[in-house]
Formats: sequence, C-alpha cells, structure tokens
Amino acid sequence: MNILLTSVGRRSYMVDYFKEAIDNFGEIHVSNSHYTIAMESADKYIITPLVYDEKYISSLLNYCIDNSIGAILSLFDLDLLVLAENMELFKRNGISLILAPVTSILICNDKWETYNFLTKNNINTPKTFLSINTAIESINKGILAYPLVIKPRWGTGSLGIYFADNEEELKILYKKSKKIIFNSYLKYESSRTLMDPIIIQEYMDGQEYGLDVLNDLKNNYVQTYVKEKVEMREGETMIGKTVNNSPFEFIAMKLSMLMEHKGILSVDCFRTDNDIYVTEMNCRLSGHYPLSHLAGVNFPKQLLQWINGGETDKSLLICKEDIVIEKILTPRIVRVPSRDKNLEKR
Repeated sequence: MNILLTSVGRRSYMVDYFKEAIDNFGEIHVSNSHYTIAMESADKYIITPLVYDEKYISSLLNYCIDNSIGAILSLFDLDLLVLAENMELFKRNGISLILAPVTSILICNDKWETYNFLTKNNINTPKTFLSINTAIESINKGILAYPLVIKPRWGTGSLGIYFADNEEELKILYKKSKKIIFNSYLKYESSRTLMDPIIIQEYMDGQEYGLDVLNDLKNNYVQTYVKEKVEMREGETMIGKTVNNSPFEFIAMKLSMLMEHKGILSVDCFRTDNDIYVTEMNCRLSGHYPLSHLAGVNFPKQLLQWINGGETDKSLLICKEDIVIEKILTPRIVRVPSRDKNLEKR
C-alpha cells in the first residue's frame, strides 16, 4: 500500500521513519503547497494548491487515484479540518484518512473550544478569556494575575504568542498578535471567529510535557508516551527527555475516549506542584513525536500493520525512559525545481 503524508513541510525525518517502516512493500508520497527539503526523501511528491484553495481536495484526490494511495496522514493543523470534512469523498475512492472526527479536530484547532471542552469534562486547564476586558476584570477581582499569555485562537507553533506583564503590555501585544494573525496563514481559520480571534490565558508556572496518546484504527486506547520539554524553539520541542507515563495516563485515557481519534493525539500540558493542566491538543503527529520514536516507539510500522488488518504489536510500542534527545539542524544545498515543470519527482 502507498501512503501520502500531506502538508509535510520540512519534516524529512517523518518521511524517513515511514520509508523505513514500509520498506519495499509500498511507497511514501508527500504533498505540500511549495517545495521543501522533505520532498527529496519521499518516493514521489506533489506540490498542491494552498489548503483553503477550492482545488486543493480535487488535486489531492486525483493524485491519490493516479498513484494508488491507500491512506493519508496529515502533519498540519489547517490541513486536518479540510481533509476531515471530505472524508466520505476519499472513502468512496478507497482511500483511508488517519485522523479524528471533524468535531474533535475543531475542538483542538480552536483553543477557545479546547478550553470549554476540557472544563466541561473536568480536566484541569489554565483560565482562559476571549477579551481583554474580561481578563482585566478577573485580575481586579483577584481571580487572575500577571503575567498573561496572549495567543491566536486558531494558532499553531509559536506564531503570534506573547507574554504580558501588565495592562499596558496586554493591550499592545493583543493588537500585535491580531495583526500577525491576519497577515499570515492563520487568517484562514481565524476568519471563522473574526470578532474573537485571540485568547488570553493564565500563565502556568511548572514543567511542560508533551504526550503522544495512541489509539488504534478502531479508536481504542493503546498507550501514552510522555516527554519532558527541556528546550523549545518556535513552538517545537528541540531537546526533550522521555519519562514515566503513570502520572499522566488517567488524563490520556480520558482524552482518548472523548476524542475518538485514530493514531496519535498530541497533548501539551504543565505539571505543577499540585496537579496536571492540559493547555493544547493536536489531532496529529507533533514536533515531539521523534522523541518517542528514537526512544523505541515505531508508530509508522504499527500504523501500517493496522492499515493492512494486522493486530497491535506491543514490541513496536515500547518507549525507553530517561532518554534525552536533541534535534539538530543540518545545512544543505538544495536544487529547487521550477513550478512550471513536472511537479512529480522523477
């Protein structure tokens, strides 16, 4: 079976993981809206229209049919929702989408809905507000205190995130974040909530962790892998350490049942002296998955076995603890092909 990784970006390592897993039994294809280094690692690739272009889905579907693609896995938040909304179209053409239901993706992508969902289900999360006025009122009442976190409601990575130490900074940085939102790709999803594109959140003082919550393709909980985030850069874990999952497993199992996702649900959380607070969720492989992989977990190989009707192989899902892993950037010379030539790798 051939697999397509959409919105691959620069994640060459993810392509390599899947190519090693599929070996000679299929091909790993990738897509992106512009040429990236990850395309060099794939068996074939396609440069697509932008995710919100009306021709995006048709270009992907035609490519999948022409290249015998059996399953699609997205690596980008914006892509998830568009794909999920067209799940039946792909299914009718014999193509499986490895993702969560539309409702779960909306909960993850919209951070205000994330807050409401977690609160409703009695899962600790930072106090969150939709407006400056309500945040300031809560500060005046002693419910909230500076510093505060300002972040795009539909954000991804660290784009548009700021920390305010007082009311003046809060107002200035709110405007700055809003400007960034509507001058970047965040404007597409943010257009769903034009009047409230930003959330203001309680600052968490504690150790940050990333969780990979693994479900099988029947939405059953399988395992959780926990990484302590030692060093972050642009919202991605650059240095991390694998740790025991016991303190986090109850929350992970609860989220697994509620979200009904397939594959990995990425969860960001803080552990304070008193409790664990979930801050964000993504229905996809995230920047901290490589830590699990290098510590022994082979999600790509397990996923391929599930896709082909196989059972869960526990030997593929063992994560060694106390492993410290660092991502290293390696400069390379890349020859970028012209867009007006054949977009498929020869």
